[in-house]
Amino acid sequence: MEYKWIALSVVTLGSLMVAIDSTIVILALPAMLQDLHSDLVRMTWVITSYLLISTVLLLSFGRMADMFGRVRLYNLGFLVFTIGSVLCGLAPNDLFLIAARVLQGAGGAMLNANAMAIITEVFPPGERGTAMGFNSITWGAGSVLGPVLGGLILSLTSWRWIFLVNLPVGLVGMLAAYFLLHEIAPRQQRERFDILGALLFCVGLVGLLFGLLEGISVGWRSPLIVALLLIGLVALLAFLWRERHYAYPMLNLHLFSNRVYAFSVLAAMLQSLAVFAVNFLVIFYLQGVRGYSPLVAALLILPLPLFISLVGPLGGRWADRVGGTIPATVGLALQALALLLLGLLTPTTPYWQLALILALMGIGGSFFWSPNTSTTMSAAPRSHLSVASATLNTLRNVGMIFSFAVALDVAAVSLPPALVASVFLGTVGHLAPSIAQAFTAAMDHAFLASALICLLAMACSLVRAGKGPQLTGLASTPLQPTASERQE
Repeated sequence: MEYKWIALSVVTLGSLMVAIDSTIVILALPAMLQDLHSDLVRMTWVITSYLLISTVLLLSFGRMADMFGRVRLYNLGFLVFTIGSVLCGLAPNDLFLIAARVLQGAGGAMLNANAMAIITEVFPPGERGTAMGFNSITWGAGSVLGPVLGGLILSLTSWRWIFLVNLPVGLVGMLAAYFLLHEIAPRQQRERFDILGALLFCVGLVGLLFGLLEGISVGWRSPLIVALLLIGLVALLAFLWRERHYAYPMLNLHLFSNRVYAFSVLAAMLQSLAVFAVNFLVIFYLQGVRGYSPLVAALLILPLPLFISLVGPLGGRWADRVGGTIPATVGLALQALALLLLGLLTPTTPYWQLALILALMGIGGSFFWSPNTSTTMSAAPRSHLSVASATLNTLRNVGMIFSFAVALDVAAVSLPPALVASVFLGTVGHLAPSIAQAFTAAMDHAFLASALICLLAMACSLVRAGKGPQLTGLASTPLQPTASERQE
C-alpha cells in the first residue's frame, strides 16, 4: 500500500476518536450530574473546557509541529488524548472531570493541528480533495456513532465507559502512528518558539470566549464581563503586533496575504458560526417542543451526519476536477437554504420535512468542507502547513463557540433567559403549548440569523476566486521566509 493511504488511514483513526468523543459526551451529562453530585454550571464546563482549551492550543501546537515534527506531535496527541480519556472515566468528582477534559482537549488539539497538514503533505494537489472527502466521512460517521454508542453504553453500564472506550482505540492509533508514519518535511530546528506570543494569544482568546459565553447569563454590562472582553481584545491586539514584528512568529501573518488562503479561512469560520448550533437547536426543539427523549432526539437528527458521510467523497472529487471554489460555494448556498427552511419550523411540523431539511444541510456541508479545506491547505506554503492547518482549525473552533453564544443570545430576545438556559441544558421536558410556541419562534429567529451569516460565508468563498493574490491591510506583503529560512 502506498504511504499516502497509510497516512490517511492513521489520521482517519484519530479523527474518528475525536469525532465520536465530541458527540457522545452530551448525552451523558445528566448521568454525570447525578453520579458526581454536581450542578448544571459545572456540567456545562465539561463541554466548554474541552472546546476552549483545544481552540486556545491549536495554534501553539501547529507552530511546534512545524519546528519539531508533525508526526512526532501527532503521535503525542494520541497519548495525551488517551490518558485524558482514562482520567475522565476515573474522575471522583466534577472538578477532576473538568481538569481531565482539559488534558483531553490538549491531546485533541495536537491531533487536529496536524491532521490536515499530514494529508496535505502526502497527497498531490489533484488528490487532496478526495483524501479530505474520505476524512470528512469519519467526522460524519463519528457524529452518527456518538449518539448511538452513547445511548447503548448508558443503557447497559456507567457513563464512565463513554470515556474508557477510547483506551483501546487510542492505543491502536498510538502504535500505528509510531510504527507507520514518518516525517517528510525538514524541521525548522533553528527557530525559537514564541512563548510570549503564545501567552498573549491564550489570554486574548480565553478572555473573549469566556466573556462572550458568560455574558449571556451574567449580563453584558457586568463589570467582570466588560473587563474580560477588554483584556481579551487588548491581548489579541498585542499578539498581532508582536507576531508582526517578531523574527520567529507563532502565526506568520503573511499567510493572509494570499487571497485564497485568507478568504477560505474566513469562509470556514463563518460557516462554523452559522451551522454549529444547528444540532443543539434541533435537539432541544425535538425534546422541549415535540417531547422526545434525549436519545430519540439524537437519533432523529441522524440525516444530517449520514448525508455528510455519504456525499463527502463526491464533494472532494468534484473539487479535484474543477477546484474548490464552486463546490464550496454551492455547499454554502444549500446550507443557507436549509437554514431558511429551518426558520419556518412550527410545533407541528411533520418529521419527514425536518429530515429532508437536515439531509439538505448535510449535503451542503459535504460540498463545502473538503473542497474548502483542500483549497485552503493547497494555498499554504509547505514549510508552514501545520501553522496553516492550526490557524484554519482555530478560527473554525472560534466560530463553533460563538455559534452557540449567538444562538442563545438571539433566542433570549424572545424568551426569558432562565427558560432559555434550562431548555438548552436539557433540564426542561415537554414544554407547555404556549411556551413551546414562543420557544419555536425564538429558535426560528436564530436560524434566520444563521442563514445571514452563511450568506456572508458564500461571499467570502466567491471573493477568493477574484483576480489578484494580495490583500491590503495587516498582512499586505507577500509571504516571506522566517528568520531561520533566510539564513539557509
